Amino acid sequence: MSKTVSEVKILVVDDQPMIVEALCEFLGSEGYDCLPAHSCHEAIEHFEFEPAIGLVLCDLHMPDQDGIELVCALKRIAGQQRLFEAIMLTGRGEEQDIIRALRAGFADYFQKPMNFTELLVGIRRQEHALLERRRSFQELGGLNQRLQHLADSIDGLYQDLEKARGLGMHRRASDRQEAASELPEIFGKLSPRQLEVAKLVGKGNTNYQIACELGITENTVKLYVSQVLRLTHMHNRTQLALALTPGSSPVNQRFTAH
Repeated sequence: MSKTVSEVKILVVDDQPMIVEALCEFLGSEGYDCLPAHSCHEAIEHFEFEPAIGLVLCDLHMPDQDGIELVCALKRIAGQQRLFEAIMLTGRGEEQDIIRALRAGFADYFQKPMNFTELLVGIRRQEHALLERRRSFQELGGLNQRLQHLADSIDGLYQDLEKARGLGMHRRASDRQEAASELPEIFGKLSPRQLEVAKLVGKGNTNYQIACELGITENTVKLYVSQVLRLTHMHNRTQLALALTPGSSPVNQRFTAH
């Protein structure tokens, strides 16, 4: 019965051909597709041209470049988008080398001569970790894409809102121009906002209601009302309301002609 082939390819790097051959043969029998490399230069070439490589088994001490330098070079090639795990193989397990390797990003290490059964357990553990990381990365990418779509939609809504506000302001300006022609001449002294406040007073709105309507504070409304009364020479809100009433009587007109 044939074993299932893993979707993760393994790059096996060692300057001793016999070790590379033995590892590739053993891992191949366990369902892994392996790429052999006998130097760091060869390993980098394989990694650049084979994106399916997800696990790197490499010797620590090699003539041209050590395993730590190799993995650092592979990380630079991989960037942020490509994920892989590295396992160190060493015949001299000096503590300082192991610490240096783990700091450089190695996920695990095994002492030579390797126990193939233990090595297989370690490889499967890192394979599982890699697949989980890839899944999380894909989910995060999908989430980022959905967030980008949401941001674009919100941006579109804001643009539509700004357009609607622009049209609303245009309509309000037109309304003010039309209304101004119907109002007593004395109201021509008022600014657009002062005129808005005056009209709302004329409708019998309280300062609180005007504040809610215009999105300003009650104190600001009081200030506007005071300005309107002063500029129109009115004594109180009642006179102001009467002056703004369509078809007001001659008695009322006297307030606006003062």
